[in-house]
Amino acid sequence: MSAIDAAFARCRADRRAAFIPYLTAGDPDLETTGRLLEALTRGGADIIELGVPFSDPIADGPVNQRAAARALAAGTSLSGILDLVAGCRERLGVPIVLFTYFNPILARGVESFAEQAAASGVDGVLCVDLPPEEAAGELLPALREVGVASVFLLAPTSTRAREKAVAAASSGFVYYVSRTGVTGTREELPPELLREAKRLRRRLKLPLAVGFGISTPEQVEAVGKVADGVVVGSALVRIVEQRAGDADLVEIVEREASRLSGPLRG
Repeated sequence: MSAIDAAFARCRADRRAAFIPYLTAGDPDLETTGRLLEALTRGGADIIELGVPFSDPIADGPVNQRAAARALAAGTSLSGILDLVAGCRERLGVPIVLFTYFNPILARGVESFAEQAAASGVDGVLCVDLPPEEAAGELLPALREVGVASVFLLAPTSTRAREKAVAAASSGFVYYVSRTGVTGTREELPPELLREAKRLRRRLKLPLAVGFGISTPEQVEAVGKVADGVVVGSALVRIVEQRAGDADLVEIVEREASRLSGPLRG
């Protein structure tokens, strides 16, 4: 059983959804990111999504775009991120999924990336701009060879054929985008989200995680009733942006993670 499978199994045993927070690696710097990852685990993370900063993050809204720009300006590289994961993976004790675009993978070399990711302790890869059909050529075989999970996206506009293709290519879990558009906090969830997520969950054999726009404990609680995992990103990234210069940034992030994950723990 993989670390991701084990994490979802523990949550199922506890009769709750997994809490999956997201941060951009290198924002404001890699050393601080390592401390923030530890804060997320203390705050209740079951799985962590770690964003690889990219110069053209087309799936991200303004908050995450600015985080990527800050991380790149600070000199963050894919090699540095993998070194960070290698240094903290065992200490964290929770699976790490890289949230990335394909360009950094292609620049590294697909097989080299997969081997280095596995050696560093990465548990899964979510390549947001690579559909299953294109991933089947190189990335999927490379990840499977080294035992790293491949996570793909579904959206409210996905057809049944797309659902089947994503289900066949994915391992670990399937990521359902809560709405059309890019990442970013929203005051209200789309009215049809809970119904659609519940319907999709019944059809999938893999766990279903829902993200994009989830930013309050109330939203986490609502989505946690119909999904196997709840992803919160921009709400945490915004805190890093606003409080990066504060001496208690790590404690602030830990408190917010605990506040957001609280509803899932009863």
